[in-house]
Amino acid sequence: MEGDRMTTQSVADLGPLNRAKEQKAWYWYDWANSAYVTTIATVLFAPYLTSIAEKAACGFVTDEDKGLKCSENLQVLGLGISPGSLVFYVVTVATIFSALVLPIVGAMADRSAKKKNIMAGFAWVGSAAAACMFFVTGDNWQLGVLLLFIANICLGSSLVVYDAILCEIAEPDERDRVSSRGWAMGYLGGGLLLAVNLAVVTFHEELGMSTGMAVRVSMVSAAVWWAAFTFIPYRGIRNREPVAVEREPGGLVRQSFGQLGATLKDMRNYPMTLTFLLGYLFYNDGIQTVIASASIYGEKELGFSTSVLIATILLVQFVAFFGALLFGKLAAKRGSRKVILGGLVVWMVIVTVGYFIPEKNVGMFLGLAVGIGLVLGGTQALSRSFFSQLIPRGREAEYFSLYQACERGTSWLGTLVFGVVHQLTDSYRPAIFALIIFFVVGGALLYRVDPQRGIREAGNQVPQVV
Repeated sequence: MEGDRMTTQSVADLGPLNRAKEQKAWYWYDWANSAYVTTIATVLFAPYLTSIAEKAACGFVTDEDKGLKCSENLQVLGLGISPGSLVFYVVTVATIFSALVLPIVGAMADRSAKKKNIMAGFAWVGSAAAACMFFVTGDNWQLGVLLLFIANICLGSSLVVYDAILCEIAEPDERDRVSSRGWAMGYLGGGLLLAVNLAVVTFHEELGMSTGMAVRVSMVSAAVWWAAFTFIPYRGIRNREPVAVEREPGGLVRQSFGQLGATLKDMRNYPMTLTFLLGYLFYNDGIQTVIASASIYGEKELGFSTSVLIATILLVQFVAFFGALLFGKLAAKRGSRKVILGGLVVWMVIVTVGYFIPEKNVGMFLGLAVGIGLVLGGTQALSRSFFSQLIPRGREAEYFSLYQACERGTSWLGTLVFGVVHQLTDSYRPAIFALIIFFVVGGALLYRVDPQRGIREAGNQVPQVV
């Protein structure tokens, strides 16, 4: 009997060690997909596809044509589309489509015993689409549109499953730390590859390449990075049987639709979860709009050169690495909700300082970038881990799909406010300051969330610090 107890105890002690190994493997998917997000989706592909579309619409063929303004439209299903607006329309359509599809992906993942396979499958299809962007040349903008659409949908789908796996590999008291380290790895990996690719594009002549070839090579490097590093979580995370999943009639697809319908009806039983989700939609929209508008604000309103803006992008990436880790440590002492609320106060200070920053004051602009980096990764990482505590067991992927779908479905609100205020005032200063409303409303809703009540309502274990 004594020997049996010792054997049982020694086996039980392997639990934390095995979780730690899976967590280390899990971090690498943030590192992997951030290459696509930073190099392709954020920096390089939009201007590149725009130039391809302009060539198709206006016949631009040489580098000397870059300074010319294209006044012709592309013809898409009988509609005239401005080449400069094409990328934004594609992202909008992909966003709306993903808002409809991701909940179904999440419902299917919850019923599957092969979550890591689903995550990696979407990642590899998305990275293949990104790699094929190398072949977007001449005036073939249609191929670029198709590949961007596929890559964005696959990225969102893989992240739904990736986030859900967090609930399987980390205990409630570990999730803030694990989520923060994942975000930190993402910013570090994305920043490192972006720095290399920006160097390739900047010094393309010394490397014997045209600008277009340098961009295409850089996009392939991001695709290979995404695909290759996905093997680490694929090999290091183990699949688990689904738990606490309510049975629905029919096959997997029909069961997934049935589960999704039941969940949407049942969400009113989790008021704290809904309140947090609504608050997150507001403050995350503010965050995304600040990031999306920072470069145009720096260039058009503050008069900074492209080199300053590139340095700022890289500064934000690398500071966000340390910011995510810092927020994880603070959450271990104060609880994630309180730390997120503190981060939202800092965001309010950032948009206020942004309103008053003098033109061409590089020092203040870089200081503002440091502030953004410190709270950027932290607020996002802790939002993910806090939301994971509020999800009923067995519905992790489905709830995270709603988390992503709602985020994507409302991500146009901040840019709409920014654009309308700029149009009314003819200045980017009041436009950037107007975003403070998203942090105020989001913070107010988050303040109303009772974390212990929400965690208990979801049937989960309450962490020691919450």
